[in-house]
Amino acid sequence: RAAVGTWNMVIDILLLLALPASGKSEVRRYLASLSPEVAQDDFHLGPTIQVDDYPYVHLMRRVSQEQRHLGIEPAFFTGDDEPFREPGDWLTLIHLLAEDVAGLGTIREHSASPQALLDRLMTARTRSGVGDGTLTGGAALAGSLAPEAAAIAAGLPVIAPARLAEATIVVEFARGGPVGAVPPLPRPLGYLAALPALGTTILERASILWVVTDAEESRRRNRERTRPGPKGDASILYHGVPEAVMAHDYGMDDLEWLTETSPVSGTIAVDAGDETCLLPVARFDNRTDRTSFLRDDPANWPLESVAALHRDLSAAFNALAAPEATG
Repeated sequence: RAAVGTWNMVIDILLLLALPASGKSEVRRYLASLSPEVAQDDFHLGPTIQVDDYPYVHLMRRVSQEQRHLGIEPAFFTGDDEPFREPGDWLTLIHLLAEDVAGLGTIREHSASPQALLDRLMTARTRSGVGDGTLTGGAALAGSLAPEAAAIAAGLPVIAPARLAEATIVVEFARGGPVGAVPPLPRPLGYLAALPALGTTILERASILWVVTDAEESRRRNRERTRPGPKGDASILYHGVPEAVMAHDYGMDDLEWLTETSPVSGTIAVDAGDETCLLPVARFDNRTDRTSFLRDDPANWPLESVAALHRDLSAAFNALAAPEATG
């Protein structure tokens, strides 16, 4: 991998951040469609390896659904349309993401065992300071979650070490706070809490692409993209965030505040233990929707829309790779 501060660099880890339905997953889909040569030349990317926390959110909702069905107090959500019972579970998701990144290049096969997945989930939850590490429901709960465990195992990348060395790891997640909240957001809300939980091993290698959309437009697109039923609920591109969650957890975010308060322009400063990591950050302006067409079959993507998207995304990635942004 080339040294930081050169124009030939390949971005090592890309954190793709924004409010829900802002276009993050669609941007991921576009990046994955690029030829290796175009990805390298126009975006400073190697072959992309993609990691997302939404499958774990879906799992946690399914756990709570099955616990309610069994007459057990639900661990994560009191109802299908409610926010997390414990806000600390936002950090549980980050710990799971960090594990997924750490496992790249070291795991040949991912276990599809529901119990193993639940054990992983609860270990991450303990690290977040939530609960005592126990999950009621036993074998009946685990058995009901076999489809979710299989889907998560199938979705986790299996990467040879040699390929990993040339790749760009794309990590997508959204964080925020209640409508009307003013940064700094209290822990565990927002990116202020989420980014340090990734750990310095990731942060020292990471850059941020911020897909900019305001909260009202995020809510509108969230309603527009939502497909009811299991096919939508489990889908990265078509799941809907409940309206109560959009207001309670995504009424605003703190990315603007983090960029404005960073001591170095073009970065976000992340305090991680005894170390402060300066993550290069670039914005892609998607306040006027320029990405929803990417959910369609690529054969139907309008050429003019693709060209404009490519141009402006490339400019954002060039800003990330520029010496003044990364030195």
